[in-house]
Amino acid sequence: MPATKSTEATTAAAQTTADSTAHSLRYAWYVVGVLTLLYAFSFIDRQIFSLLVGPLRRDLHIGDAKMSLLIGFSFALFYTFFGIPLGRLADIYSRRLIIAAGLVLWSGFTASCGLAQTFEIMLLLRMGVGVGEAALSPAAYSLITDYFPRERLATALSVYSMGIYVGSGMAYLLGGLVVAYASTKAMWTIPLLGAVHPWQVIFLLVGLPGIAVAPLLFTVKEPAVHRGASRGSSRRSTVPMKQVFSYIFENRRTFVLHNIGFGLLALSSYASAAWVPEFYRRHFHWTIGSVGVIYGSCVAVFGCIGIVSAGRFADYLRKRGRGNATLFVGMLIGLVWLPVNCLLYLAPSATWATVWLIPGCALAAAPFGIAPAAIQQMMPATMRGQASAVYLFSINLIGLGIGPTAVGALTQYAFRSDEAVRYSLVIVTSAACALAAIVLYGALKPFVASLERVRVWNAAQSG
Repeated sequence: MPATKSTEATTAAAQTTADSTAHSLRYAWYVVGVLTLLYAFSFIDRQIFSLLVGPLRRDLHIGDAKMSLLIGFSFALFYTFFGIPLGRLADIYSRRLIIAAGLVLWSGFTASCGLAQTFEIMLLLRMGVGVGEAALSPAAYSLITDYFPRERLATALSVYSMGIYVGSGMAYLLGGLVVAYASTKAMWTIPLLGAVHPWQVIFLLVGLPGIAVAPLLFTVKEPAVHRGASRGSSRRSTVPMKQVFSYIFENRRTFVLHNIGFGLLALSSYASAAWVPEFYRRHFHWTIGSVGVIYGSCVAVFGCIGIVSAGRFADYLRKRGRGNATLFVGMLIGLVWLPVNCLLYLAPSATWATVWLIPGCALAAAPFGIAPAAIQQMMPATMRGQASAVYLFSINLIGLGIGPTAVGALTQYAFRSDEAVRYSLVIVTSAACALAAIVLYGALKPFVASLERVRVWNAAQSG
């Protein structure tokens, strides 16, 4: 009888533990859902510019080169430089409060873009959007990593990164419809603002809702134990900044090759995202509304499929013993994506271009979950937010800072023809994919060494 009671007690305890784990995992996925929603809002605000190239060029009196600065470089510069100190704050203070402040900031600056009358003012406002959005991902990566076991991390971060493609897809899809509707009038009358252009109305419509969802962050809890801190405490990092960068320097080969390799894939992705609408409009003479519906649908559906599939594939390979699975999958993406880009941008008809747009959208999305997962895997817990900020600094400065600008400058200054945007896209994306595959291949062995280094570091800390 005592043995029976002992067995029953053990079974009950095991069931309680299983129920608690299942509940914790459900809440962890809820946190991912909230953060994914916010990431989607950030990309709606970021990508809407790509549908407004024509109206903004006309009303701000600028060409493709300056337009590409608004789309990419001005945003990327401030997004990347402010990401590092904000990543440091994410390792010290409440991550949800940091994200909430950033959300209000970037949404307010996006809405303010609707008030801009000159290129210079628009440039400053885009810089402000970049500062606000820099608060999101370092803190989000850190939160998600605390909630999920390592064998599910690549999938969880890939789901979060779906926000890129949900947001971009909604920006193109709804943005295209709103642009088409708003363009039925030359000017709109807004209370307190008076007569405004249709593109100004659009910035107000996409910016203001972000402020309304900020309270949702107060349903997100900081994990009970985070970097040795107790629940509800101010999470002070025990690792000095000098030690963080010293550790990164010890892993410099992995960091450099990882960030450059994935940065080049991001370059191809951001170049495409910025100029595909104009490619369809200039070469196939589609309306903005048509481009928005087709491209937005492809980005939202196949972008999400691509990013989650890459994460699950990397997790599958990792379970089967390939420690460098995230970088290996990144290398494969570069190799497969190169011919797809050529077929897409040199397609003889809009139909064939759209056929190749489907795998193009999936491959453009695929790297953005596995790349941050690799950083989380190779860094000690107390350094993840700052390491994520360094990663975001590199990937966005290379990808967002150079990609759209390279296409715009090549079209305007080398080809000297708006119709040549397809050739600029082929050159920029193909070169980026080829170089990315080479660089990520070179990162495979150093990454394995970095995984061993973090294991030793963690063992020493726990000892």
